[in-house]
Amino acid sequence: MKHPPKMTLILLAMFILAQFVGLAVLYQYIDHDKSIETGKTEFKQLPIGERPPVEEKTSFIPVIIAILIGTAIFLLIIKFKLMLIWKGWFLLAIVISLLVSFAAFIDVKVALILAVGLGVWRIFRPNFWIQNMTEIFLYGGLAAIFVPMFNLFSGIVLLILISGYDAYAVWKSKHMITLAKSQAKAKMFAGLLVPYKLSKPNLSLPKKKLSKIRQVPQKVRTAILGGGDIGFPLIFAGVVLKELGLWQSLIIPLFSALGLGMLLWKSKEKKFYPAMPFISAGCFLGLGVVLLIGLLI
Repeated sequence: MKHPPKMTLILLAMFILAQFVGLAVLYQYIDHDKSIETGKTEFKQLPIGERPPVEEKTSFIPVIIAILIGTAIFLLIIKFKLMLIWKGWFLLAIVISLLVSFAAFIDVKVALILAVGLGVWRIFRPNFWIQNMTEIFLYGGLAAIFVPMFNLFSGIVLLILISGYDAYAVWKSKHMITLAKSQAKAKMFAGLLVPYKLSKPNLSLPKKKLSKIRQVPQKVRTAILGGGDIGFPLIFAGVVLKELGLWQSLIIPLFSALGLGMLLWKSKEKKFYPAMPFISAGCFLGLGVVLLIGLLI
């Protein structure tokens, strides 16, 4: 087992929470009146402007190309240690995603202030709490941007391609491992971070020694889950919401979490594994269950 049972359950609970929060954000962006008029799911405009105009059937193509280009740029940034560019890019992505997510529930100006504040806090004063809190919300913003661009066919193809790419990037080229380690080292990791324990200094020590201990970085083993492993199953669940309905979409996260849980149970400690093949398998199983229920009722 990759992590102790307690850590595994916490990671799975946070994964499911991020999925349901993301679906709640996406649901708020549905224009229900217009959807009734047109007979298909219509979405409201985003606070950041119009979504990219793409063909739903082939929308997976530009997304995959963007991922490959973004990965190449990221590897170059790491190689040449362009930390300022990295921080600016990462901060912008966080702020945009949080803005879209928060604006689903509150005034856009308040959402912007909150998004900028949390984004700056996370980049310049990172800790486990702000990391995970922002992660749980920001994928809803990404879903609100990308889900309207997909239909069920392109959503399925996207998961298949991403799963293959994830397996190659972890087991063959191993550049995904390089990215994860570099992000963690720079404290700009995109994903969930769950520390095994929060280190507490011995308060009985003299103040001088205690001050020195606090200044020394303490290594704490951490359970991690990459951002893509959260975002892509959420996009797929969002497509199910768009194409099939609300209750159908709520089933998908349970099965994607089942796939992730199987990986965490079967995997070995301190080894890297591609999560997307297992999560995608859970998504497809969930879709099968949804379609079967639809036939029965």
